[in-house]
Amino acid sequence: MSFLKHNGELLPNSIRVVSRGKRSGGFFKLRFLQSVFLLATVFLTYFATLGMNIFSPGDLDSRLLSLQEVLQENPKVVKPPVKRRRKYHPCEIQFVESVNNIVEPKDYMNFTQFSLDYIDKEENKHFGIINFEPRFGGHQTLQERENTFYATDKTLHCGFVKGPPGSSSTLFDLEEKDRAYMNTCRVVVSSCIFGSSDYLRRPDRRMISEFSKKNVCFVIFVDEQTLSTLSSDGNIPDDQGYMGLWRIVVVRNLPYKDMRKAGKVPKFLSHRLFPSSRYSIWLDSKMRLHADPMLIIEYFLWRTRSEYAISNHYERHCVWEEVLQNKRLNKYNQTAIDEQFGYYEADGLTKFDPSDPNTPLPSYVPEGSFIIRAHTPMSNLFSCLWFNEVDRFTSRDQLSFAYTYLKLRRMNPDRPFYLNMFKDCQRRAMAKLLKHRELSPPSIT
Repeated sequence: MSFLKHNGELLPNSIRVVSRGKRSGGFFKLRFLQSVFLLATVFLTYFATLGMNIFSPGDLDSRLLSLQEVLQENPKVVKPPVKRRRKYHPCEIQFVESVNNIVEPKDYMNFTQFSLDYIDKEENKHFGIINFEPRFGGHQTLQERENTFYATDKTLHCGFVKGPPGSSSTLFDLEEKDRAYMNTCRVVVSSCIFGSSDYLRRPDRRMISEFSKKNVCFVIFVDEQTLSTLSSDGNIPDDQGYMGLWRIVVVRNLPYKDMRKAGKVPKFLSHRLFPSSRYSIWLDSKMRLHADPMLIIEYFLWRTRSEYAISNHYERHCVWEEVLQNKRLNKYNQTAIDEQFGYYEADGLTKFDPSDPNTPLPSYVPEGSFIIRAHTPMSNLFSCLWFNEVDRFTSRDQLSFAYTYLKLRRMNPDRPFYLNMFKDCQRRAMAKLLKHRELSPPSIT
């Protein structure tokens, strides 16, 4: 090792080497920074040039055109946001614990009394119609229609009208054995499937008492097409014509091409199909009954001293809203809806006002899939009137309910009709709502 002399002292030569190392490190650091700067300059220049090419006016149009071509060749379906439907739930009903504890109240049937008879045959000499054709609902004049709203002894149109001798049947033809059975029914639960529009929904036997199984008639009307479809599903009537609790009654020669309108016959005219019955419950074929019929009658009719019970609609309460909804969803021919609604407005139908303490009903729009009836004169009259409106106008019975009820009430101020409009959540507690198999398109004629 060599030494250097400094101020008379000897210092090792390695100190000079360290000093040279520091100068060498600074040199390399400077070269590294210069290299980074150079690379950064190159990248910035490249990207600046690329950006000018991308956004140059002439090239932008061609690039957008190419993008459109790609999208056309490979379209990407963008689904609109799904609007979540509001969910509706059942609510509790305070039924009595057992059918063994219920008795029809004394003098329950002591409602407005008068007698009704029904027109069962028409002849052209009364109308002078060219190419006269019999109609299931008859050829009711406007004056006859007006008179039928008075709750007095009368004979009125209420379906099942025959033509002159030699003409076709009234339609809605039933076998004699089924008619004989229906004449024995005192309490009825009924439904219908026409046009294979639904599956067979059997009542929940676990919820039906032994008393009701023995004493209540469960009847479902089907056409021949539906019977064939049910058979292909494995639902075949037994030797007595039953599928579970349902007695299958086959209807031939339906009176309307519109299956929805044909379904109004058993829906509204149960007092005519079951002439000996005192009570009836109707439920649409999309519903499965899971409550005892006698408990239902006790709660909604006997306990409230009502002769007719139907639930309000779950969303809409004004007929104006129902009209708009039917037109928006194309439920029926819009010209026919306008004609019907215009007639009702001219005859005094007003909007529903929930703030009016004198409003006779909690809603002017029903959920008509579940109806409970006592077969009293006023209840039967209302059912005939409501059916006649459906026969004359559209099959959308929610449009004619309020008009029929309010007009009947207005023309009989001293003869009350005891209608109980209950909550929709109670309807959901009595029957489970299911989807249709297939909806038949409505008639546009």
